[in-house]
Amino acid sequence: MSAPGTSADPLVAVENLHTYYGKSHILHGVSLTVGKGEVVGLLGRNGVGKSTTLKTIMGLVAPNQGTITLEAKSIAGLPAHKVAKLGIGYVPEDRRIFRLLTVMENLRTGLDRPGVTEARKHELLEKVFAYFPVLGERRSQAGGTLSGGEQQMLATGRGLMSKPALLLLDEPSMGLSPILVEEIFSIIKEINAQGTSILLVEQNALMALSIAHRAYVLETGRVVLQGEAHALRDDPQVKAAYLGIG
Repeated sequence: MSAPGTSADPLVAVENLHTYYGKSHILHGVSLTVGKGEVVGLLGRNGVGKSTTLKTIMGLVAPNQGTITLEAKSIAGLPAHKVAKLGIGYVPEDRRIFRLLTVMENLRTGLDRPGVTEARKHELLEKVFAYFPVLGERRSQAGGTLSGGEQQMLATGRGLMSKPALLLLDEPSMGLSPILVEEIFSIIKEINAQGTSILLVEQNALMALSIAHRAYVLETGRVVLQGEAHALRDDPQVKAAYLGIG
């Protein structure tokens, strides 16, 4: 699978990123790019800084050092709501849906911003329902009553409501059955095919590498490997040493 975008003309570029939680140094000079139209995997064992990387890009955690650019414009240190307006969507690991709100109300929280007409809102909602027909069927149902897979679909759908250029996905397969994992990843491929770039954090490394164009492997807050997804997927030493696949 050849990447439609290249790191020479990146949509997003992260360079020498250092992030702390208090006195704990989590990211140690992380650098990566996501090209236009790419799916890029961010892989590694638990606790190596993958989620922190996404949160730093999204503006949920402020970087202590380094640059983050979106289409060559700096976004490092901007608050999350401004990053979202500039074209980055985020689906967190714990999904964070509003359990007492209906599916429709959850989705519309991603539309409550100036300049979005009712016609545009309808268009975006119908696009999400096309990706996730079950959400259309459950539009009046409370988010907290959905299954785990449906909640993941709802969280992803909400992340798409701003029609982002880049979607940050954090562990979309967590807690899902193998059948639902296949379904979610099929939809992620479709979202990408429609033009949305994706930076994907995923513990299921083989599944991530099956849909990614390129990937980076983190270890203790540093990028230790990067390359074409198929090359990483087919390297037994890489799988055993860094991806927990033996």
